[in-house]
Amino acid sequence: MKRARFGLLALLALAACESSVDRQRATACRRAVPALAPAGTIPKILRIGTGPTPDDLRVDYAVTGPATRAARQRWVVCGFGPGAELLAVTTENGPLNGAALYLLKHYYLDTPEAAAADPGSGGP
Repeated sequence: MKRARFGLLALLALAACESSVDRQRATACRRAVPALAPAGTIPKILRIGTGPTPDDLRVDYAVTGPATRAARQRWVVCGFGPGAELLAVTTENGPLNGAALYLLKHYYLDTPEAAAADPGSGGP
């Protein structure tokens, strides 16, 4: 009986951990959207779902603003390694090169500005 209880607790802990990783991945990919959207536009998240592989996450979004006459749909696919480590970002224009990905990861994603601009955070 104790083994069954321990197994159940371990399974629940693993599920909670997986859920936490999924949230971290979704947050990282959402926060990349404003940095990748054209200047002068406002992105709105349409959908977040799985990408081409199990470790990919796809964010579909629309942009509006003075630079666009009508809402235009765009997408970002974020590739992740173990946990929530962002390894690649691809847009409808192609993959980000190593330098652009490095700058995005190290100088934008974890900043207060990225948190404030997160189009899926539920903020203003």
